[in-house]
Parts: sequence; C-alpha cells; structure tokens
Amino acid sequence: MASPTTTNEEPAHAPRGEGRLRRAWRAAHEPAAGVPRWARRVAYTVPLVVLPSGIWRLGVLFTEDKRGGAIEDRAMNGYIVFLTLLSEVLAFAAVGLVARWGEVVPRWMPRLRGRRVPTAAAVVPATIGATILTLVFTVIGTVTTVTQSKTNGDPLPADFPSKAGGWETVYFYAAYVPLVLWGPMLGILTYAYWRRRGGRAAV
Repeated sequence: MASPTTTNEEPAHAPRGEGRLRRAWRAAHEPAAGVPRWARRVAYTVPLVVLPSGIWRLGVLFTEDKRGGAIEDRAMNGYIVFLTLLSEVLAFAAVGLVARWGEVVPRWMPRLRGRRVPTAAAVVPATIGATILTLVFTVIGTVTTVTQSKTNGDPLPADFPSKAGGWETVYFYAAYVPLVLWGPMLGILTYAYWRRRGGRAAV
C-alpha cells in the first residue's frame, strides 16, 4: 500500500523531447484529480482578468508626468513594474486551487516534495485574499466609480483617467472593470477547493 505522502507525487519522467519551459507550463497547469472543467476555466481566467490593468499600468512608464512629480520617476517606474508583476503572480496563485501543485508539493521543493498540502494552508490565505479583493475592487471600486469620488468622499481630481473623456476613459474602464470579478472568482474557487479536499474534515 502506497504511503499517503507520496500517492499523488508527480511523474518522475517527462515526455522525451519536451523543452524545459513546456515542462514547467505543463506542471503548473496539470489539474488535480476531481477538478471540474468549470473550475479550471475560472482559474485560468483569473490571470487574464488582472492582465488588462497591468498593461494599462505599464503604459504609465512612458508618460512624462508621473504623480505630478511628487515621486522620482525611477522610484515610480520601479513601483509600477513591481506592482504589475506582483498582481500577476497573485492572480496565477488561483490556478493552484485547481492544479496538482495546489494539493501535492512539487518535486523541485526539497524535503517537502510529494507531501500533501494541508487544506488550511491554501484555504485560509485564499479566503482572506478573496475577501480583501472583493471589498477593494468589487465593493469600494464600484462605489467610487459610480459616485466619481475617493474613499473619503472627496471628488476625484480633474486629471483622473475616468474623467479624461474619449478613448482614454474607455481604455481605462476596459482595463480596470474586469478586476471586479477577481475577488468573487477567487472565492468560488476557494470554496470548490475546500469541498473537494473534504471540507471541514480535511482542514
């Protein structure tokens, strides 16, 4: 009888002729047992939901006036790139709720490889993240957009992208409106993961 810590361990050998990048991609997206197709689709959509805002944000790198000159361009550029990369990494973490590496530690991690990931180790941070994202983007983001005001109630500045008019405003909304879905999608995936792992008994 196989040990419960190694039952779902990743295959030791990859297909011949497969490049390193392709192997990494396959390993990152290999679904866990019992994951429904709809959950996979939702998980793979999350990074795409976040991507437009990152592209819009990177466009700020090419503007002459960043934050009205209050922050040095070098520091601002570094912050923009870091925030964009961090957002995509966090968005891709949703794939772990449907992928094999979200349930069994991958081979490239020493000592822990092959061990089952505790359900709570994934559910707790994912639940906190889904709650924060829903509050920030789905609730607060929607209210501030509809009222065209800041969180403190003050009106948005005249140079805010949503007030620019024309295609600039359309582009801004097309980039940021999808973020409204990030929190709820992560919440749905978290609940499905929790149920699949056995719910309360598996925590």
